[in-house]
Amino acid sequence: MAGIITGGISVQDFAAVTKTSLADSAVILDGLVKNQTGTKEKGSYYFKDGDRLEIAISLLEGGALIDDVSVALDWRDFEGLAARVLAEKNFAVIKNMMLKKPRMEIDVVGIRLGIAILIDCKHWKRYSVSALSATVKKQIERTKQYVAKTPGAIAVPVIVTLYRDRVDFIDNVPIVPIFQFASFIDEFYGNLDQMRTIRKG
Repeated sequence: MAGIITGGISVQDFAAVTKTSLADSAVILDGLVKNQTGTKEKGSYYFKDGDRLEIAISLLEGGALIDDVSVALDWRDFEGLAARVLAEKNFAVIKNMMLKKPRMEIDVVGIRLGIAILIDCKHWKRYSVSALSATVKKQIERTKQYVAKTPGAIAVPVIVTLYRDRVDFIDNVPIVPIFQFASFIDEFYGNLDQMRTIRKG
């Protein structure tokens, strides 16, 4: 997955980065395009934000070990895929939103039907319940700040992770595995009553 970069890459460059033969590299890249990950144009292969994470999820579903897959991923892959899922579900999307006084950053914001989903993407190998609880607490605080600075806002804090096998809740904040994020969004409005919703007043 080291060769899956945004922008164009040739078979030769992919082979050099991944230390595979030219023939194997061409087979891998053509296979990705065939499975609708990336596109091929004039001999180069082009990938979007989130493509590496989609490949990683396919590998995990195929039985690859999380530790082997995770080393090729970074936080940008998470944010890119979360933003892409929201955009495909007709949300207006803002990445890396910065709030001031106090200074806080929200990884991804998705807005639709008057409700904002505020996402914190966590790319951790291991975490304890206490670490996750602390993350939830911080995201609730960011969400309160967002609502305070955004007239008429209604917002729901959400944590997205790689290393979980199902949707959990801490303090009514959903902890969503990235591979279930699309289905979580599909069911979001129907499950709003189970989630912490923050609004002014």
